[in-house]
Amino acid sequence: MVTGASSGIGKSTASLLAERGFRVFGTSRKPQRERNGGFELLPLDVQSDSSVLQCVSGVIAKAGRVDILVNNAGNVLTGAIEETSIEEAKAHFETDFFGAARMVNAVLPDMRKRKNGVIVNISSMATSFPVPFEGYYAAAKTALLAYSDALRQEVRNFNIKVSVVEPGFFRTNLQNARIRTAKSIEDYGAMETRLISRLEESFEAGGDPRTVAETIERIIETPFPAFRYAVGKEKQYLTAKRILPASLIESLARRHWGLDE
Repeated sequence: MVTGASSGIGKSTASLLAERGFRVFGTSRKPQRERNGGFELLPLDVQSDSSVLQCVSGVIAKAGRVDILVNNAGNVLTGAIEETSIEEAKAHFETDFFGAARMVNAVLPDMRKRKNGVIVNISSMATSFPVPFEGYYAAAKTALLAYSDALRQEVRNFNIKVSVVEPGFFRTNLQNARIRTAKSIEDYGAMETRLISRLEESFEAGGDPRTVAETIERIIETPFPAFRYAVGKEKQYLTAKRILPASLIESLARRHWGLDE
């Protein structure tokens, strides 16, 4: 099962795995009727307990089991921390964090019973480099990373493998799935406008999402996969962050996002 499979990384992953002989069930809140890229696209709202249980039980009824779960569904909440209401933040976590947790809870009983399974959670390189004005997105993806670390240890004795993929910028629909905060504070306006413009440039210049899909396939095929997989040209900055002073990293980031212009 691949959540958020109607476009971007999810669609690339579902299509690639179908090409490689896997029986793939993708999910989307509003799926098209026709088959997409050799896989079946099913309706699913990861914010709903009943929708998750109905979808997963339907797949098990059709296929007999779920061997692999790729938690990819998500969106981006954009706005300054001060502009973001707690209700907006909670709604964001319902998709980007609790949505993945719901899916895990739904597939784990059968995986544990069979003592076999692979769970791949799609986080983000924002766990290492949070983007200003998308602080809650980084917070949700960091929460997913910590959750996955604990989950990996808990289910290892049941031969269930858990890994996290942390993409950088790729040509996906993620920027179009951006949700803006309802509140707008004028003092942040110019900074936020410059940052969003540079974010859009980064997405347009981003890599092919099939690269992420190939990483996910490699995790699935590896007997003992690692925990974290950074994917994209931005992963070079992870090395820089380890060796350069924090003050320099912060200065370079502010310059990159145009915060001090």
